[in-house]
Amino acid sequence: MTGDQPTELPLAGMRVLEVSSFVAAPLGGMTLAQLGAEVIRVDPLGGAPDHSRWPLAPSGTSLYWAGLNKGKKSITVDLRSAEGQRLVTRLVAESGPDGGIVLTNAVGRRWLEYGELVRHRPDLVHVQVEGHHDGTPAVDYTVNAAVGFPMVTGPEGHADPVNHVLPAWDIACGLYASLGILSADRRRRITGQGQRMSVALYDVALAMAGNLGFLAEAQVNRVVRKRLGNYLYGGFARDFATRDGGRVMVCALTRRHWADLLDATGLAEVVGALERSLGADFSTEDDRFEYREVLAGLLNRWFARHDLAEVRAALAGTSLLWSVYNTFSDLVADDLIASNPMIQVIDQPGVGSHLAPGIPLAFGVGARAPVARAPVLGEHTEEVLAATLGFSDAELAELVERGVVGPAPAERTAV
Repeated sequence: MTGDQPTELPLAGMRVLEVSSFVAAPLGGMTLAQLGAEVIRVDPLGGAPDHSRWPLAPSGTSLYWAGLNKGKKSITVDLRSAEGQRLVTRLVAESGPDGGIVLTNAVGRRWLEYGELVRHRPDLVHVQVEGHHDGTPAVDYTVNAAVGFPMVTGPEGHADPVNHVLPAWDIACGLYASLGILSADRRRRITGQGQRMSVALYDVALAMAGNLGFLAEAQVNRVVRKRLGNYLYGGFARDFATRDGGRVMVCALTRRHWADLLDATGLAEVVGALERSLGADFSTEDDRFEYREVLAGLLNRWFARHDLAEVRAALAGTSLLWSVYNTFSDLVADDLIASNPMIQVIDQPGVGSHLAPGIPLAFGVGARAPVARAPVLGEHTEEVLAATLGFSDAELAELVERGVVGPAPAERTAV
């Protein structure tokens, strides 16, 4: 690292066994790995269902899998066989005083559940990611539909539900899972006792619907929230098109933001006259929201008469919150992205050299942890079994020959 941060990351020494797939649990494990934990992802022979999930590199390597497993170790085991299950159980039980931590979203594997593993590791920390609190399955798209967000997302007046592209509940659920592990590990250090935890994807979404006031608004105020397009509910924010086809998102959340927007666009006098004629006070969020369409109409004309470069110049240096709309292609071509200290260049087998993010946390005065690539599937099987369980080369070769564990991958590149 650079800066004043010690070279050792906060979770150095922690050992986590992850049996997972898709987004939430892998993200939770990767978060711990990026904070310094040794996270061993256990996959079935040939990989879990997410190992070949789109998007793919030209080689067929999953960019999705590589992105969510950076910094981990990878082993492949025949999880259907009793011998393979015993190996994984031993990895949990014999992983040292800072081990005995399991993160999983696997279902239907009784041998991997808390009640079975705790018999082999009394201080076990076990976090189970679920769809619903009763164990029934769910994914981000079904949870999002169930909680109501698609009914308030999309253009004003649109009749059909609109799903968001970002798997927001998966992301939040994965971070809750990593937070659960850290809290349970702290308790174990104090009391010596392990912890069984579970986090349900639906509960994460439901909690945020409540925390953000959506549920209370419906229950207490009896309000049926309507779609507003790109307007901000309860304030003034929306997108505007420029003369040359650019598009800018503008958020005026405070009195100062609003004043700076009027100064930058030269509309202070016109808006002031409108304010007086309506008996409104546009320095307040309430009135800006109530008259949002009138105000947006005035601002639309100003943005439509200026090119994007002129808009950038007018808004630069103000307190106003604003951004140009970008595509993902715009982002990777932007020097500002490449210069972000969180972003580094890694060489991922099957993908090649590309920009990849580390953890968004900065340490000390801006110091960042190095970004480690994702493993090749099964890359560390022999290393982990030898180091943790003491297998010899001959024993490892025999396990591979019998199909209990996967062979070393043909492609292996140094981190």
